[in-house]
Amino acid sequence: MTMIALIVPLVWLAWLILTEWVPMFPLNDLESSTVRERALLALANYPFPLLIAAGVALHERWSLVTATVLVVLTLVGHIVSWWLPYFGISFRAQREAYEREFLRTLKILPTEGHDVVIDVQHMVVGALTLVMLGTTLAVTLTG
Repeated sequence: MTMIALIVPLVWLAWLILTEWVPMFPLNDLESSTVRERALLALANYPFPLLIAAGVALHERWSLVTATVLVVLTLVGHIVSWWLPYFGISFRAQREAYEREFLRTLKILPTEGHDVVIDVQHMVVGALTLVMLGTTLAVTLTG
């Protein structure tokens, strides 16, 4: 399980890098953001999976607990960024960013009546985050 818990954050990171830098419309819409904006987001997001993987790799009690906390923070960020807005709890800035960056991306959830709808690209991020939480927790609780 440790090896899986080590690999999942790296897969999560690879997915982010792929979808944030390689044009694959309609899965993503890179025309709506500048390289500088994407680089700033990368600086904010990319350290998380690297630190989680490092915490699992060290396999010390403190590093596993830290990795688990980071995964929980990642999940909370995902929920606040996508699921709360989908159910109507959002800020104007979130709605404006959504309209600018994700309005044209591929979605499978109903869009009618929703200001923000999570797209497939970010549904994959959410699924990988849940797997990352499960594997990291498993290693932490058994480690």
